[in-house]
Amino acid sequence: MKALHLYAGPKASAHIAQHGLRPDHVGVIPGAAGGPKGLILGPLDRFLFGEWLPQSTQPIDLVGASIGAWRMATACLTHAVQGFERLAHDYIHQRYEPPPGQKRPSAQQVSEAFGQSLNAFYGGHIAEVLSHPRFRLHVLTSHGRHLLHREHPLLTPLGYAGAFVCNALQRKAMAWWLERVVFSSPTHGPSRQPHALDLPFDARDFATQHVTLNEGNFMAALQASCSIPFVLQAVHDIPGAPRGAYWDGGITDYHLHLNYTPPPASPIVLYPHFQQAVVPGWLDKSLKWRHTASAFLDHALVLAPNPEWVKTLPNGKLPDRSDFVTYAHDFDARVKVWQQAASASEQLADELAAWLDQPDIQRVQGL
Repeated sequence: MKALHLYAGPKASAHIAQHGLRPDHVGVIPGAAGGPKGLILGPLDRFLFGEWLPQSTQPIDLVGASIGAWRMATACLTHAVQGFERLAHDYIHQRYEPPPGQKRPSAQQVSEAFGQSLNAFYGGHIAEVLSHPRFRLHVLTSHGRHLLHREHPLLTPLGYAGAFVCNALQRKAMAWWLERVVFSSPTHGPSRQPHALDLPFDARDFATQHVTLNEGNFMAALQASCSIPFVLQAVHDIPGAPRGAYWDGGITDYHLHLNYTPPPASPIVLYPHFQQAVVPGWLDKSLKWRHTASAFLDHALVLAPNPEWVKTLPNGKLPDRSDFVTYAHDFDARVKVWQQAASASEQLADELAAWLDQPDIQRVQGL
C-alpha cells in the first residue's frame, strides 16, 4: 500500500507537469499545528532538510504554528537532522504526572515543564536559528484582545466562547477576540528579496501584527505558539510585541491556510502535512465547509499520509492528544505506540524520495 499522497493547487500542479520538482523550486515550507500528529512528519523533515534541500541554495521561508513552529525552528539548527531526532524523542517521552488527588496536571505545571524542555532544547542555539543563511523563521501566535487580553479563570472561558461564536459567523469576526501576531527572524543574505509586508504571505485575510524575532523573545514566542488554551498557561507580555496574553498559533491559524506569495524563481509552497485538508483555524475543526482548498493554496504541494495507510498504524489512527488520556496510567504503552507510528512513517520519506527522482504528475491529486 502506498503511504504517501500528493495534493497540489493548480499552479503547483502546472509547474510540476512542466518542470518536475527540484529543490530550488521551493520558496516556502509551512508547519501546521496539530500536536502529536506532527510526529509522523519527522522522517519527511529529516529527508527534506538533511538530504534534498541542501542540493539548492535559494532562501526559503519557514512558517510554523505550535508543533509546526517547533519543527521549523529545528530546521534552522546547524545540525538539523540530529535536532529532528531529538525533537521526536523529547516529544514522545514527555511526561506530566498529575498532582496527588487530581486526574490531570495543571496548566501551570505543564507550562513550566514545557518551558524547561524548550530551554534545554534551544539553549545556546538561538543565535544559529535566527541567523540561518538560507532559512527565515516565522512563528505564529494568537494574541488575546478584550476579555482575552489577560488570562483569567472566569473571563478567559467567556472570551473563547465569544471567539467561537464570532468565528462561526465569519472568520474575520474572530479578530474582535484574537489577532495573529507573527514573529519573524531577521533577513539575511543579499539574494533575499522581501515579500509584501516582509512576510511570505499576504496577511490581509485576518488581523495581523508583525514582530521581529530575536534572542530576547525567541523562547517566549515559541512557547506561546505551543500554548494550547486551558492545557498550558498563556504567555504574557512578550518582549518587543504588543502587551497581553499569547496562546497557541493554531487558534488563529491551525493548518496555515494562508495566502502564500512565493517568489517567482521558487514558486512552490512545499507542505508536509498529516492530512489533505488545510483547516484555517482551530475553531474551524467542526466547520467542514471551511476545510476545502482556496486560491490561497494555488502554489501548494501537500505531502500527506494515505488515509488507508493511517488505518494500519497502532489504534488505526495518527498519534493525538487523546492518547495522553487513553494511556494516562501506562506511560510506556503510549511511548511504544507513538514510536511505532513514527517508525512506520519512514515509508512516507522513502516514497517521496523515489517520487522526486522521477516526478510523476499522475500521482498528484487536486488539493
